Amino acid sequence: MTLSSTRALVDDAAERGGAVPAFNVITLDQAEAIVEGASSAGVGVLLQVSENAIRWHRSPEPILAACRELAVAAPVPVGLHLDHVEDRDLLRRVFARAGDLGVGSIMFDASTLDYEDNVEATAAVVAEAHALGLWVEAELGEIGGKDGAHAPGVRTDPDEARAFAEATDVDGLAVAVGSSHAMREQSAAVDIALVRRIALRVPVPLVLHGSSGVADDVVREAVEAGIRKVNVGTALNIAATDALRSALTEQPGAIDPRKYSRSPRDATAALVAHLCRVIAPAALLIE
Repeated sequence: MTLSSTRALVDDAAERGGAVPAFNVITLDQAEAIVEGASSAGVGVLLQVSENAIRWHRSPEPILAACRELAVAAPVPVGLHLDHVEDRDLLRRVFARAGDLGVGSIMFDASTLDYEDNVEATAAVVAEAHALGLWVEAELGEIGGKDGAHAPGVRTDPDEARAFAEATDVDGLAVAVGSSHAMREQSAAVDIALVRRIALRVPVPLVLHGSSGVADDVVREAVEAGIRKVNVGTALNIAATDALRSALTEQPGAIDPRKYSRSPRDATAALVAHLCRVIAPAALLIE
């Protein structure tokens, strides 16, 4: 296999009635574990690097380049996605080297703006990204958990979502249907009926954010209802951190990272493999 485009992964998932598992990356160890888990499950995935993660690294190029090399070497299709970007300067910097860095898609987040301003800003980014051959995701109706700005009852309106997709020419749309970012328990009440209504009205693939807080069976229902990309981040962090705490407790004198980092990598890979099987139906498995 080799580096895959987001468009190819999402289009294939849509054709087969499934969804693409998309996992957020903070560290290289995490990226390696995600690819390991996806390879074990035989499922193509997206490695997502958020604006917040890039800010933590202080520069986009090293972590994106590392993810690209992992994707190229992976035995399953792996794409590279820039997630939740609000900074237009960061977008321009990545756009300038998108091909070299292997970035196949971006999620431009203008969801905190008024509807008309969101449309205007998103349409401008879409035009620029499409000129480079990039797939673009946007958000309508804030997904919970980001900086405390979102009332739990907010939901995306199907008609407004259709109008937004048509006005912006966006390729994928993240919708507010009950999930929330940074949840530590799988207790989110996703409105499956709303997902189905939006999917029937909107001409582009739908994306479920905050999926760490959604129970496995509900994720499956959401995919059956029309979700075509499922984002997971917090759950991986929890699994890795719990494993790391246990490893350091068992090895109080350890100072070599190779001695205590295997457990969090293994825990992450195992969870990724499990979630790949939840999100991607058997028809999506790589033969």
